[in-house]
Amino acid sequence: MARSVFRSFTQNLTPKTLDVTDLRWMGEDGFSVGRLRVELLSGLTVALALVPEAVAFAFVAGVHPLVGLYAAFIVGLITALIGGRPGMISGATGALAVVMVALVAQHGVEYLFATVVLMGLLQMFAGFMRWGKFIRLVPHPVMLGFVNGLAIVIFLAQLGQFKVPGTMVDTGHGMGGGEWLSGQPLYLMLALVAATMAIIWVMPRITKLIPAPLAGIGIVAALVIFTGMDVPRVGDLASIQGGLPSFHNPFGTGTGLYGTAMAPFTLETFYIILPYAVILAAIGLIESLLTLNLVGDMTNQRGGASQECVAQGVANTVTGFFGGMGGCAMIGQSMINVKSGGRTRVAGIAAALFLLVFIVAAAPMIELVPLAALVGVMFMVVIGTFAWNSLTILRKVPLMDAFVIVLVTVVTVYEDLAVAVVVGVIVSALAYAWNNARRIYAKTHTTPEGAKVYQIQGPLFFGSSEGFAELFNVLEDPQEVIVDFENSRVVDQSALQAIEAIAGKYEDAGKRLQLRHLSRDCHALLKRAGHLMIDSDDDPEYQLAVNYQVRTGVLGGH
Repeated sequence: MARSVFRSFTQNLTPKTLDVTDLRWMGEDGFSVGRLRVELLSGLTVALALVPEAVAFAFVAGVHPLVGLYAAFIVGLITALIGGRPGMISGATGALAVVMVALVAQHGVEYLFATVVLMGLLQMFAGFMRWGKFIRLVPHPVMLGFVNGLAIVIFLAQLGQFKVPGTMVDTGHGMGGGEWLSGQPLYLMLALVAATMAIIWVMPRITKLIPAPLAGIGIVAALVIFTGMDVPRVGDLASIQGGLPSFHNPFGTGTGLYGTAMAPFTLETFYIILPYAVILAAIGLIESLLTLNLVGDMTNQRGGASQECVAQGVANTVTGFFGGMGGCAMIGQSMINVKSGGRTRVAGIAAALFLLVFIVAAAPMIELVPLAALVGVMFMVVIGTFAWNSLTILRKVPLMDAFVIVLVTVVTVYEDLAVAVVVGVIVSALAYAWNNARRIYAKTHTTPEGAKVYQIQGPLFFGSSEGFAELFNVLEDPQEVIVDFENSRVVDQSALQAIEAIAGKYEDAGKRLQLRHLSRDCHALLKRAGHLMIDSDDDPEYQLAVNYQVRTGVLGGH
């Protein structure tokens, strides 16, 4: 067992993913100064956008801003190095912060660190088990709803920057409240946001030497700093000044970081943190894997789901031991990176390292950046992320698909991403089952010998088993009845039960039933179920059709 787990781990972290000669590091054309410049500038843009997000999400979780910043650095760096999709950006996210707040409020930040460690271990286990592949089960309407919902969530998150700095209060569920800007400060903030968005829109038409978002931030920041405009800045949220993150074991006794009690290494602690860890691990993986698919569609990359699970798990486990709040993929920052030209691991690594430089050495300078410039960048991300074509196709796609798109969007906004995706997948699966259940029917004819043949059309499973039973007229059928499954498929236990029920009815009526053209996998299913005794001598290589006859309730092959 240990050997297989180690082999799975080494397969997920193959040397290829860390080889600097890998074209995914430096683009399809290999190493070039131009590619390196694009990747570094894209990373710098992402790092600037990460600062207010990490601080804001730390406030949401009710922890010190450095807890969010350290998480953004560590999670971002590790996932950039070994993640499943070059170009993706990870860090502290709001989807996780809203789950953490209750734990922090009740038990303190040390229990959060312990939870993040366990969260990471669960995510690594999911990666070792190759569960990332199940993201394929997410239908396209759910993906559209996810994208639209996340775009709306990103937009709503930026509205908090339009509040007067310093008026946020601790509500007991994280930082909240606050007074809205009004009058001239509001108009000035809106003007700077609009100016940033205009620069981002115009810049690619002038030059592509500098990523448009970085140009927008730089020009607006320079304008504000040199004119001395009185507008909210990054430093008004909180000071981002700090040192290098240091190793800290949250398990123990006494007082830990930020003056809170440490988490004893006991079963009681495990029972407290396990429910939160499971929820956080699920939310983190769902958001990361959906973002992985989205970035893959934009960059023409495939695969890497299980590797991303392992990378997220390693990142969160390490983060928990270095005083970070944990994180996952960030769709907003990933969109900034991709649209700024970031296509390799270098951009993500650069973003994390730039963020560390901001914390350790450049905090006074970064704190002067106006929030309006960063809000403008995120608003452009919202515009670029929202699937506007989904508004037009709502009238063209099946009604159920349109309903799923709207449902996932609404649930994402009002609940959270994990719930929205699960709800969307369940509704889509039920709709699929219902549609397939209505597809079963039978063509009938009578043989020269007088036997009635039912040619079953469509799959036989739990949803269609009742409709299958209604196809037969036991009382009026002749003594010999043949059920032909050549154009059908027996899928599950409910299907077997439906066949046995029909067989029982014909037996009670004193009539003979034959089953034809059951596929080889159906043979195996029938044997495993233990309901039907099969003595099959059909050709295993050519999978010839065989007949099964019902005699006194037992099906025997010949």
